[in-house]
Amino acid sequence: MKTVLFHPEKDHTAIQEAAAIIKHGGLLGIPTETVYGLGANALDETAVIHIFQAKGRPQDNPLILHIPDASWLEKYCHHVPAAAYALAEKFWPGPLTMILPRRDIVPLRTTGGLDTVGVRCPDHPVTLDIIRAAGVPVAAPSGNLSGRPSPTTAEHMWEDMNGRINGIVDGGACTVGVESSIIDLTVTPPRLLRAGGLPLEALEEVLGEVEVDKAIREKLADGEQAKAPGMKYRHYAPKAPVTVVTGSPMRSAAYIAAQAGEGSGVICFDEFTSLYPNCIVHSLGSMNDVSEQARRVFDALRTFDSTEVRQIFAQCPDENGLGLAVSNRLKKAAGFCTVDAGRPLVIGLTGPTGAGKTSALRAIERLGGCVLDADAIYHEMLKTDLPLRTALTDAFGEVFLPDGSLDRQKLGTAVFGDAKELEKLNQIIYAHIPRELSRRMNATVAPIIGIDAINLIEGGLDKLCHCTVAVLSPAQLRLGRIMARDGISEEYARLRIAAQKGDDFYRQHCTYTLNNTCDSAAAFEEQAYVFFYGLLQEAKK
Repeated sequence: MKTVLFHPEKDHTAIQEAAAIIKHGGLLGIPTETVYGLGANALDETAVIHIFQAKGRPQDNPLILHIPDASWLEKYCHHVPAAAYALAEKFWPGPLTMILPRRDIVPLRTTGGLDTVGVRCPDHPVTLDIIRAAGVPVAAPSGNLSGRPSPTTAEHMWEDMNGRINGIVDGGACTVGVESSIIDLTVTPPRLLRAGGLPLEALEEVLGEVEVDKAIREKLADGEQAKAPGMKYRHYAPKAPVTVVTGSPMRSAAYIAAQAGEGSGVICFDEFTSLYPNCIVHSLGSMNDVSEQARRVFDALRTFDSTEVRQIFAQCPDENGLGLAVSNRLKKAAGFCTVDAGRPLVIGLTGPTGAGKTSALRAIERLGGCVLDADAIYHEMLKTDLPLRTALTDAFGEVFLPDGSLDRQKLGTAVFGDAKELEKLNQIIYAHIPRELSRRMNATVAPIIGIDAINLIEGGLDKLCHCTVAVLSPAQLRLGRIMARDGISEEYARLRIAAQKGDDFYRQHCTYTLNNTCDSAAAFEEQAYVFFYGLLQEAKK
C-alpha cells in the first residue's frame, strides 16, 4: 500500500482528500494536540478492523471516537449527564476523553465489546476540519505499532505506518505530548481510567471527587477487561527493557549513576545529564517543568531503538499534575518494572514566636536534614524571581526601585492599611513560594527536610509535607524568651503574643504538637531530636 503524506499548510486540497480517505473506509494518520492518531470511520466495522490490523492491536482494546464539538455527543451516546457538558464547556477542544453509554450506531468492534464508548474533541484545527468534512466520528488510537511509543510527529508515524495505511496528515509536532486523560462518567464517583494531558486536579475542580483507577499505577491482572485504551497491555515500550526509578530527583539520579553501565540508555532531567558520560542520554527537560517532560517522553523512549543499548534507566517525576501521566507512560514502557530510590521525609514546622522552633530546626539539621525557611526564601525570590516580581507589579504597580530592590515603604503603604490588599499580597506569596520550595526539595539528598513557616497552614505549604508539627509553649515561658531574645519590654512582648494565633489553632490543624516546657534551648533541642528521629525511623518502614 502506498502511503500519501499530506501537508495542509501547503496544499489547500489536502483537507478534502484526507477526509475522502475516512469517508471511503481508509486509514489516515491525523495530528492532535496529544499524539498522532490512526483514524478511520468509527461507524464502519471493516475500517475499524483495519485499524487493529495496521497496528497489530488486540481487538479487545477499545477505541476513542473523535468528534468536532459537544453537539455530536447525543448522536453516539445516550444518557449524557450534565457533567459531560460541563467538562466539554471547560476543556474541549482539549486532551479529555469521556466514557459514556454508547448508542447502537457505534459498533461493538469500535468499543472493544463494551456498551460504553470514549469520546473526545481534539484541539487541532486540521483534524477538526477533516472530521467535519468527513461527516462521521473518527476512531483513532495512537498511530504507532502496538506496544511501541506513541508518535508525536508525522515523522514518528511514518516510521511505524508507511506502507500500512492510506495517508498521514502532517500537522506539526504535538503540543501536549501524552494522550488524553480518560474519565468514566458512567460510575459514581467518576473514575480516572487514564492519566493524560489534562491533570487530575483540573477534573476535580469540575467534578469534585474523582477516583483513580488502579490500572494507572499498576498492571491489570490477566482476565481483567480494559475499559479504556492502554489499560491492559504493555504499552509505549522501546525495544530495550526499561527500569523506571522513582523517588526524589537527586536520589533517583544517584541510583541510576551507580547502576548504569557503559552503553546504557538513560532518560533523565536536564539537571543530571552530565552524570552519565558513558551512556546514551536523552533529556526529559528540567525536573521542574512537567509540561516539557510530557512533550518529550515518547520521543525519549523512541530515541533508543536506533541504538545498541541493551537496557534503559528512566528518572520518574512525582505524580502531581501532568506528572501522573508522564509517570504512567514511563512505567507502562517498563512493564511496571520500577525501583524506588526514596524521598526525604518532609516536615512542616509552625507555631507562635518564642515557642522554640529554632531549637527544633537545629535538631533536624543534626539528623542530616535540610531546613528551608519560607520567609527567607520569599525575600530571596523578591530579588531574582521574575514570575513573583511580575505578579507584584501587576497587582500593586511599580513597587521595585531602579536598582531592582523592593520599595518596601511603597508596598507597605499599599497593603497594611487595607485588609483586602493585604490578602491579595498574601495570595500572591502563597502562590509562588511552593514552586521554589519544591525546586529546593528536589535538589537535596537529605533524609529529612524541615519547612519553617509561620503561615504554614494559611499559605497551603502543609500540602508539600508528609506531616506538620506545631511547636508550642506556655505563654509565660514564651514571654520571657521573647524579651531576652529581642531586647524588648514586657508590654511589647505581650502585644506580640496577643497578635498571634492561639494554641488551639495549631492543635486543630497540625499532625503533631511538640510542647516545649524545657528550662533551656539545649534541653528542648534534645527533646526535638528524639521526636524527629522517631518520625524518620517510622517513615523508613
